[in-house]
Amino acid sequence: MHNSHTLIRWISVLFISLLLTNCGGGSSDGGTTTAGTTATAGGGGTTSDSSDDEFSQSEYRGLTFYYKNMPASDYKLNQLTNEEFNALNESQKLQIADKLLTSLFFGYPLHELKAKITEGNFLSSVRNGLEVETTDRGWLEEHILDDTVFRQYDSSYYTPQAITILTRFYAMKDLDKYFLNNWVAYILSQTIMFSPAYELSSSHTPNVSGVYNRLVTMLGNGSGMRFTTYVHMMSEDNWRRFRSPEDNGREMLEIYLLDADDTHVPVAGKALKNWKLNTDSDTLEVSLNQNTIPLNVLTNFFGGEAVITGEDFYRELAKSGRFTSGVTRRLVDFFFPEKSTTRRGEITNTIISSNPETWQDILLQIIFSEEYLMHNNRGQSAEETFYSLAKKIDYRHRRGTFSAFKSRLEDMHQATMKYKLGKLERVPQDSLSFAHYHKYIREEILLNYAIPEYDDNPDSWGHDGWMPSFISLDRFNPDSNSDTGSLRTFVDYLFESTIARKATDYEHTLFKNHMIELRDGKQLFKWDFNIFITRDDPEDQANRRERHKRNIAYIVLDYISRLDTIYRQREVN
Repeated sequence: MHNSHTLIRWISVLFISLLLTNCGGGSSDGGTTTAGTTATAGGGGTTSDSSDDEFSQSEYRGLTFYYKNMPASDYKLNQLTNEEFNALNESQKLQIADKLLTSLFFGYPLHELKAKITEGNFLSSVRNGLEVETTDRGWLEEHILDDTVFRQYDSSYYTPQAITILTRFYAMKDLDKYFLNNWVAYILSQTIMFSPAYELSSSHTPNVSGVYNRLVTMLGNGSGMRFTTYVHMMSEDNWRRFRSPEDNGREMLEIYLLDADDTHVPVAGKALKNWKLNTDSDTLEVSLNQNTIPLNVLTNFFGGEAVITGEDFYRELAKSGRFTSGVTRRLVDFFFPEKSTTRRGEITNTIISSNPETWQDILLQIIFSEEYLMHNNRGQSAEETFYSLAKKIDYRHRRGTFSAFKSRLEDMHQATMKYKLGKLERVPQDSLSFAHYHKYIREEILLNYAIPEYDDNPDSWGHDGWMPSFISLDRFNPDSNSDTGSLRTFVDYLFESTIARKATDYEHTLFKNHMIELRDGKQLFKWDFNIFITRDDPEDQANRRERHKRNIAYIVLDYISRLDTIYRQREVN
């Protein structure tokens, strides 16, 4: 054993071997587990045999357990390069940088983001940062479970695990490998592929953390997407969604292979005849009365080894070449919902041609691509909007922020991990759903000011919101000799900070007419907006200036909250 990661991998091998034994799985000639061998799965790349390589592969009947993420140079979907990015104008670069970070549930205050862009290696620096873990996991996990800091239940006292997951993205400060693993697990668990489906009576609170935490752990251990899916399909968490042999078999075929051939369903039911969710004990039960007759229909369809038992069914499904096509298309649809069917098919085929074997191979290939960063329009999820804004505007939470966020996501019909078939519409845009979305972003984020005096009361409603530092004078450098120029600078700062563009001339005129008046032949701030007001008492003067600056910010941010650009990712013009 070279290190703790290798030990974890071998424990996983032992675990799955025991699982297969307990399930009565495997064909009649038995299964073998090998390590340090050259192995492939479903047409994936081969791995070298080296006893010195901590990533030496293990496999079970052709199902390879671990894969290294492929380098970006092997991607077939065209990636946006630093050189191409740097050749764009400042507005385009800011928009693309914001789109990438927002997609990852992240953001930087404007001055930090512009400094990173100026360095000339923005895209590669973000990408490289995702390969290194800098998070102190021990501190982080203790921090988010500290009930004096984050309340881990909502008004219904349901799904505290979902609240913990939502809290983690806010609490993670670095865009590193641990953040990426959590993000990948979150994306997967929102889809039809891995949704814990807590809306079902047969699914329970622990299934949320069961699905999500297993994904994070296996991603951290280097598990390939086939092995990850194989373990998930055989889990009790999955069987709580699809409870009978026929239903489970049908759904696994449709979900992962996009196979809607009804003639395959009764055959899959035979393979899984001894699997069921026992309603009496409320747990997965796999009896010894397994199928013994080869199921040639599935064997031929999967194109692999003989399918006889339920374990054969899951293993060969994951190994199938159709698996890569199915899961890639699911994720392409998730990130490109407004592209034409033809174009989504082309993107899918391009990604497949790179032979991805990990979830990162697909997801990173998508979000760093020119197609996504330059040419994609889509609705932006509430998680993307909230987490990115929180980091851009120096947001301070209160103790109940994330229990409330979990409830508001349900109101928006964007609930996390709730739906049986995942988020078929990632961002529902019917009037009621969007009204809740707009109300939350406007009232709880953009117009919510964190009162400094409430530092010691995390339960107070005045505790959460953007901090005074967000609108400090050093962030936008006002010109004390020009009220009009200072207003223009401040408005542009607020626009760029939140929606990655400056205000238009029309918008500047709108705010100027409201906040500037002609007095003694000069254009000066109206009383309630004068950030340069003078008073004999220095403390009174400072308080008035700060209040007037907030007045400007409230009006501008209220306007921004009504723009579609804060709820959508835009194609770069």
